[in-house]
Amino acid sequence: MKFSIQEQIAAYEARRTTASARMVEIMEASAEVGATLDDAQQQEFDDLQEDLKSIDAHIMRLRSIESLSLRTASPIIVTDPTSAAVARAGAGHSSEAARSVRVERNLPKGTAFTRYAIALARSRGNLMQAVEVARGWRESTPEVETVLRAAVAAGTTTDPEWAAPLVEYQNMTGEFIELLRPATIIGRINGFRRVPFNVQMPAQKTSSTAQWVGEGKPKPVSKLTFDTMRLGFAKVAGIVVLTDELVRFSNPSAEDIVRRDLVETITQLLDHDFVDPAKAEVPDVSPESITHNATYIDASGDTADALRWDVRSLFSAFTANNASVAGAYWIMDPVIALTIGMMVNPLGQAEFPGIDQNGGTLYGLPVICSTNIPKYTDDTFYIILVKPSEVLMADDGGVALDASREASLQMDDAPTGDGSKLVSLWQQNMIALRAERFINWKPRRMLACAYIRGANYGAPEAPDTGGGA
Repeated sequence: MKFSIQEQIAAYEARRTTASARMVEIMEASAEVGATLDDAQQQEFDDLQEDLKSIDAHIMRLRSIESLSLRTASPIIVTDPTSAAVARAGAGHSSEAARSVRVERNLPKGTAFTRYAIALARSRGNLMQAVEVARGWRESTPEVETVLRAAVAAGTTTDPEWAAPLVEYQNMTGEFIELLRPATIIGRINGFRRVPFNVQMPAQKTSSTAQWVGEGKPKPVSKLTFDTMRLGFAKVAGIVVLTDELVRFSNPSAEDIVRRDLVETITQLLDHDFVDPAKAEVPDVSPESITHNATYIDASGDTADALRWDVRSLFSAFTANNASVAGAYWIMDPVIALTIGMMVNPLGQAEFPGIDQNGGTLYGLPVICSTNIPKYTDDTFYIILVKPSEVLMADDGGVALDASREASLQMDDAPTGDGSKLVSLWQQNMIALRAERFINWKPRRMLACAYIRGANYGAPEAPDTGGGA
């Protein structure tokens, strides 16, 4: 599936926001200690600055294409209720008024869903109060009030319009998922084999055989063996804790903070558990990672030749089992992607010019970079090769939200559940938002994935700081 121009612009603008925030963090950290930037900070700052220039230039190109597309666009169906009313009002006066037009709000993706979350938070989970909060956004995001009002009164089968709020909620969560998609590893990979939850599916374990047969000779018969697979319900749940003061604001900066926290809460866990080799399946709770029982090799060195040999070995693991690497993706940490892209030959030419910290391509296959991939050791990395068509994926495509300020929480990303070290949200003037998403995956067979562990290709030597007596 290709991303639209608007989705590409949103993804690059999100990258720009992240890079800008990191530059501010670097300068603020330096100011706190009253010192100039050290070499590492200077390098990171300069790299981010160059990245911003590239991103800005690319966004300008995308906006140029968007402008060209708008000039040649054909009329389409009205989706905004207010513009629909305008079209109906003018229909009796002019044939031009009967032409349908789409009016799109000039708001960041996920704004309606974020405001829904803020309304729940500000009202401390009280739906009647949340409706009053949402009235302030009636002009720009009326669907927030519509969904909250629907939640107050239960729908009935005698009301012909009772399902309309469900559509509004699906639209809001769908927009949020679109915002989430470019942030996650799963969202940036196309070609997963989509399946429903809790459905038994046959999986072929052995293949048939064929032989040459002479005239009048019997033909061979081979036996296929099958197993069954089922992707049960599994959900990702995260809690974002916000101060009471923050959720009282309704300005765009506060909305951006809430939106970013909601995205990061879900993204970090999904990315980590999707590729962490140590993540085993917990039946009816969580899936195993695609790398858990996958074929792997240890890196044979840190040179360009070592990388070529190891890539050849990974490809051989696929082809030895009659599996093509066509449609496969590389998944790696941006640090190892950067160092691979920095490798040069004796003439100063890039050994692997198609890859950098933002991804790119390596040996003709796309590269997905994420900081949520665990390291093999403190200084070495995993490089993962996955064929998405061999991965079963069940996803309901939505996110459910709830809010509370009376709960007591363990402020820990790995809670023990023993009731120790609890913090009262009410006492601390804080509000918690809980986000849940139903998603599950399972490799169809062993060779859906293979990886290199201990990768440290092109690692530069540490500079001599001139220390000593």
